[in-house]
Amino acid sequence: MATLFLDRREAVIESAAGALLVRGGDGALARAPLALAERVVLRGPARISTGAIAAIAEAGAALLVLSGRHGRPAAAMLGRAHADAAIRIGQFRLALDGAARVRIAALLLRRKLAGQRRLLGRALQRRPDRRLPLRRGLEALAEAQHRLRRLAAEGASPARLMGVEGAAAAAYFEAFAAILPPALGFAGRNRRPPRDPVNAALSLAYTLGHFEAVREAHLAGLDPAVGFLHALAPGRESLACDLVEPLRPHLDHLVWRLFAEERLRGAHFTRDGAACLLGKAGRLAFYAAWEEAAAPLRRALRRGLRPLVRAARAAAAELCAESTADADGAAP
Repeated sequence: MATLFLDRREAVIESAAGALLVRGGDGALARAPLALAERVVLRGPARISTGAIAAIAEAGAALLVLSGRHGRPAAAMLGRAHADAAIRIGQFRLALDGAARVRIAALLLRRKLAGQRRLLGRALQRRPDRRLPLRRGLEALAEAQHRLRRLAAEGASPARLMGVEGAAAAAYFEAFAAILPPALGFAGRNRRPPRDPVNAALSLAYTLGHFEAVREAHLAGLDPAVGFLHALAPGRESLACDLVEPLRPHLDHLVWRLFAEERLRGAHFTRDGAACLLGKAGRLAFYAAWEEAAAPLRRALRRGLRPLVRAARAAAAELCAESTADADGAAP
């Protein structure tokens, strides 16, 4: 079991003998061994004891707490930290190097655009009846890739590179909407709150994907808050935002297949004012599908982090060598 989802209303979570004991509001008791869990996702309203939190930490597992009716991230515990601080020092140096930032930002966006093209190409094979909007989307993405290569070669800022991707996003989501049932009311990306079932599912997928990125960056010894594509901002894990960008097409594909296969249906959702909420039965279906899809996403995150960790180590070594040279030059 890679992820343990605890989604019981008024649940009380305690620990005993290397396991979590989960008592539901109806009094039913379930036991979940922590030895099988790498991460725990808790959705309230629920109560978790300090002993249970300590047991999760001692097992080296991560904890994500989603609160409120909308299931927004409220708290996270990431597991054991990497012990090599030099990786972070090198990361900080790379983040201050304008050329390095552009190079890394362009790579992330190239991978994202390529993933979006693959998704639409796959959709075109399955849905030839939606050929026109899908071809329009594919053409817009191809043009965005061309502009991205040109701007990156010119050393354009990450903000300008993001502008290229943002312009392509409208065409991409228009094509994405064409392969979804019209009754779902999806007309493009919206959030905070999501206003239709597709956006509600996308928001949950992106939330879980972001948590995976935060955790993998942390375990690799990187600072999740110091990114390259996304600028520094209080309260934002910019590196995790960076890492999620190439994964978004995979998350979009997961959501598309959930609706196409009717594992998620309109009946799984309710309204709360302008917000569209995924109900308990729908969340259970989503969690099961997430675990099926998450393993390759985690592998992709780790593969994507390895070159960055190597570059950070090299940057830290260069800084150390420069400091040593400066100290030798200043010696009497």
